[in-house]
Amino acid sequence: MKNKFYAIACGLMITASASAQEVEFTEYDLDNGLHVILHQDNGAPVVTTSVMYHVGGKDRTEGRTGFAHFFEHLLFEGTKNIGRGKWFEIVSSNGGKNNANTSQDRTYYYEVFPSNNLELGLWMESERMLHPVIDQKGIDTQQEVVKEEKRQSYDNRPYGQILPVLGENLFKVHPYKDPNIGYMKDLDAATLEDVIAYNKKYYVPNNAVLVVAGDINIDETKKMIKEYFGPIPKGKDIVRNYPKEEPITKQINAKAYDANIQVPAAAIAYRTPGFKERDAYVLEMISTYLSDGKSSKLYKKMVDEQKQALQVGAFSIPQEDYGMYLVFALPVGATGLDVLVAEMEEEVAKVREELISEKDYQKLQNKFENQFVNSNSSVEGIAGSLATYNMLYGDTALINKEIEIYRSITREEIKEVANKHLNPNQRVVIDYLPGEKAAN
Repeated sequence: MKNKFYAIACGLMITASASAQEVEFTEYDLDNGLHVILHQDNGAPVVTTSVMYHVGGKDRTEGRTGFAHFFEHLLFEGTKNIGRGKWFEIVSSNGGKNNANTSQDRTYYYEVFPSNNLELGLWMESERMLHPVIDQKGIDTQQEVVKEEKRQSYDNRPYGQILPVLGENLFKVHPYKDPNIGYMKDLDAATLEDVIAYNKKYYVPNNAVLVVAGDINIDETKKMIKEYFGPIPKGKDIVRNYPKEEPITKQINAKAYDANIQVPAAAIAYRTPGFKERDAYVLEMISTYLSDGKSSKLYKKMVDEQKQALQVGAFSIPQEDYGMYLVFALPVGATGLDVLVAEMEEEVAKVREELISEKDYQKLQNKFENQFVNSNSSVEGIAGSLATYNMLYGDTALINKEIEIYRSITREEIKEVANKHLNPNQRVVIDYLPGEKAAN
């Protein structure tokens, strides 16, 4: 009875903590189609201004890959009213910081300023949207920046080609088959006209979400947003019609080579549903069950007990149209990659064939509850979450209610989803080997 009351008390504490984390927000549209989300938190004198554009690596034509990532860099070059190379200087000299990142599905720019510089942040992002300077000098400069990033993050980094290898083996026709950073030959071939046309198509208010979060006054912020972003012309509607992939119905075997490694890796990859689908949430729980922490099933078995692997993991890689699911291991000594594949499959098969234990299920629920409580611990993080849930999931309120999806997932559903998506005939088995770099 004492344990029962203790469990109830813990549950009430978790619920109270989750409720305390609820994020309040206001959202509306400008006449030009820009979606605006405001979150007021006057707990500290800081503010985040951010813009997410619905453009990523997949938004390209054949022979012109990597444009979204390239623009992540190019749109820091300067604007009509911000001199070339002055963007970072302006931010830092006003006590702020800024950054940007690009995925296959979106590009995100943000600044964090003392709250008395809110207007500066709004002006800078409106300048980026309305008045970017796009010329050959900027293109040449940023091409070299991107090439250096590719060398550091992919070409010369141990296991740096894993994600591109997954993409090229899991996808045949969808743009996810090509790396987010693109191929350097495509950037070299890009003309000034190509780049200007890409900017005109995608970097428009009706393809963007503006989030302002932090120490703000809602009414005053709305006035400034209307002043700086209201005059920006609406762009043409963007229509996406990417080709669909045929299901994988027979195991695919592949080899990849990486000159930067001495220890090979065994990888099993599956093509899974896009992150808006309920099954994607279940797959996230399965990956946590299999490999989150030293007590997880794969780690405990293959690293601790059987001493077969230096490292092992399972990851759900979320994307908008299709996800990727990866299970991988690095061998100890002379352990063969085929042995690692067989051992990893054995644990995946158990999820397909048996209900996970009630104890493991409750442990999973506690982990996701804890993640939810801690997920919006900073204004900067809240801004990114609000933009993501609105643009990519179509529901800003998920910032507060997404945990209900995880809570509703049952042990039976975990088994069902594993049977639907994680079968041997649906997978790609990759031997990731030491060796010469690929020609591209």
